[in-house]
Amino acid sequence: MKTMRAFLTGIFTVCCGFTAIKAQDVYLSIPENNILNRVEFTSVPTRVMTNANRTNWDYAFLGLLPIAPTFTSVSGAAFTHSSSSSTLAGSTLLWQLESMGGQLPSAGYSGSLPGFQSFSTSPVKWYEPPSSIFFGGGFNRGNINFTFKIPAAQFTANAFRAGNYSMDITQNYNDFTPINFKTILVIPQTIRWLTSSLTKYVEVSSLNDYRTTNTKVWDWGNTEIANTVDFNFWAKAAATNIQFTSSKGVPGTRNIAAVKLGSNGPALTTKALSADFQNFSAANFTVAAGNRNSFIPQLYVSADDFKNLFFEAGTYTLDLNFNAKSTDNSINNLQNTAVQLKVLPLSEITIPSSGRNVNFNFNTAEHYTNGQSQTIPNQIILSNNESFELYVKSDENYFKKAGLQTDINSNILQIGINGSPVTVPLSKTPQKILLNGTPVLDRGLNVTYTIPPARAQSLVGKENTTYSINIYYSFTAI
Repeated sequence: MKTMRAFLTGIFTVCCGFTAIKAQDVYLSIPENNILNRVEFTSVPTRVMTNANRTNWDYAFLGLLPIAPTFTSVSGAAFTHSSSSSTLAGSTLLWQLESMGGQLPSAGYSGSLPGFQSFSTSPVKWYEPPSSIFFGGGFNRGNINFTFKIPAAQFTANAFRAGNYSMDITQNYNDFTPINFKTILVIPQTIRWLTSSLTKYVEVSSLNDYRTTNTKVWDWGNTEIANTVDFNFWAKAAATNIQFTSSKGVPGTRNIAAVKLGSNGPALTTKALSADFQNFSAANFTVAAGNRNSFIPQLYVSADDFKNLFFEAGTYTLDLNFNAKSTDNSINNLQNTAVQLKVLPLSEITIPSSGRNVNFNFNTAEHYTNGQSQTIPNQIILSNNESFELYVKSDENYFKKAGLQTDINSNILQIGINGSPVTVPLSKTPQKILLNGTPVLDRGLNVTYTIPPARAQSLVGKENTTYSINIYYSFTAI
């Protein structure tokens, strides 16, 4: 009885060892470069099964009908994701026998190796043995290796989500182990900016940009981010203020909150920038077909803020930090960008048609005795985005009569700007009439023209006719 008990125990141990063999699943790690750059993936020779004993194929009906080795999916037509409802069609992955025991099996007289094919819920032959056992054809013992491939077009057409996609496979040769195994596609977690440079340069070269009531909008063009995980778009300014350097090299700052960030579509919500990261995503950026998300970031400045804060000539610099961060905060990818707004020196003097002629009529004794003075409201409309001085001059030193020079000196006329302490006699030499002017847009100036009593009396006895002179106004930046 003791001997029998030992014998039975031995049998039990062997049986348990055989049934406890765990299937050798096939793991295929797909590099992120292939996914994100949509480049064909081809594996190294990968062991799928092991053959310890067999060297020939099975045949039925007197050795005339070969039993071809096959793979069959028993879990459905698609690879299923381990932690989401995402799937990949079986046709995503292609495979082909690479070797059996170190080399391809003998084809004999009529055997063949099928090309790359995919798993199916119906049996798929992975080798075509010779049509008869008598035509030869065999193979070596050892590892049965396959080459796996995902064509580039599959990376464009499908969404590869981070995690494992698996399919349960069974094969029909009992001497090949394992009989059942999983084929698993391992997708890495990754987020990558495909837009490498987002530098934005804006140049303002017209005063009309400040006269519009429309919000100023600047975009970077298409921005593309590749991803295998859902993510959000975060952004902040690198500093609490916008840095400004005037055209004369004087530093300054502007309020960062005057600039808002959004997009030209629904991808981003529009918010004022700050020095703290904010989530600008209108909704999570998901893993889409082709594993890419694209949108166009835009900056916005209201018409009033643009006129009040960004009018002065010089360079305005804003550095931004963008961060594509997974929704579970496990990974992220930073991208820095610089925005430079350059406002060129701009100036303009306009005299409305109603103020182009200034007329003095001397037709009473009082006019000659007391002189005359008149103010032309808003005769000059002035714009200048630098500190400036305003000058006036005449085209000649003497008035003209019918195009001919007279002996009436231009200095009988004095010119001044209301609000400025300076009044100057008109001369062919430019003279300042407005000192230390600050940047202004479309400012109306009231100009006062005076012929004082002493100068008016010098006109007594002059021919009764019309005398004229041209007057010019000009800027000098300071």
